[in-house]
Amino acid sequence: MENIKLFKSGYAAIIGEPNAGKSTLLNSLLQQKLSIVTAKPQTTRHKILGIVNGEQYQIILLDTPGLLQPKYRLHEVMMQFAYSAIADAEVILLIVDAEKAQRNVLDIGSNVLADIQNSGKPVFLIVNKVDLLKKEEVLPVIDSLKELLPFKEVIPLSALKNFNTYELLQSIVEYLPKHPPYYPMDIASDAQEKFFVGEIIREKIFELYHDEIPFSTTVDIVSFKERTKGKFFISADIIVERQSQKGILIGKQGKALKRLGSLSRTAIEEFIGHSVFLDLHVKVREDWRETDTMLKQFGYTTDNI
Repeated sequence: MENIKLFKSGYAAIIGEPNAGKSTLLNSLLQQKLSIVTAKPQTTRHKILGIVNGEQYQIILLDTPGLLQPKYRLHEVMMQFAYSAIADAEVILLIVDAEKAQRNVLDIGSNVLADIQNSGKPVFLIVNKVDLLKKEEVLPVIDSLKELLPFKEVIPLSALKNFNTYELLQSIVEYLPKHPPYYPMDIASDAQEKFFVGEIIREKIFELYHDEIPFSTTVDIVSFKERTKGKFFISADIIVERQSQKGILIGKQGKALKRLGSLSRTAIEEFIGHSVFLDLHVKVREDWRETDTMLKQFGYTTDNI
């Protein structure tokens, strides 16, 4: 690689409340959909790594679960993912919802802010969804937010509309150290397709079902077989905590599960660029969100963070 001594590379952690737009921002900066996005909070459960490659830089973005007060062991693991991203990062992007900030209903705990400040990392304030405010309303919101921390940069943007996202990328690069790329320059993530297939199915569950169902489910990819001829074969177990939840997921005469399978298959085919045969099963694993062995089995482990 030419001018390797001038190359910059490093990690930027995207931190914020549920539904602040963290995953939308990741996808916008990558210019492709990597993290699943729904209108419901707690959609992101893992630390999702996305890679932005430029001629003289590589930004490794870390999308994280929304900051919350844990109610389950699963939530505790999710918060460990978020804090590990802060520890890994050269730059921290604290993203807030502009509308919530205007209404003064942000719920970022003082302990979280203290932990971010004590990390010693440069912190950017990312004021997202400014497209939902009037122009004259944006500056007062920003001024009020500046009191949270001594931010290195304050960037108003709309991740959904791709407004000011390029400016954010350029600002991140300024704070990265000179370093060769950590990853090959032709990939967008370090995760396998199998992981993203499970996330796509979970996204459709969030979109199709209501109440507690999306939050009490996870997806375990049992088999992912690529074929040179014909469709890829994917078998997935949808895990729920109660027998009654299983019935809701399947629906009368299996219609709900068939719809979920159809929507998931279409999205998976679009993502991997190949036709698939998707085989879904619903299984009950009582209190899986509170059981360490099952959390580890389903990929919610902090062993490697």
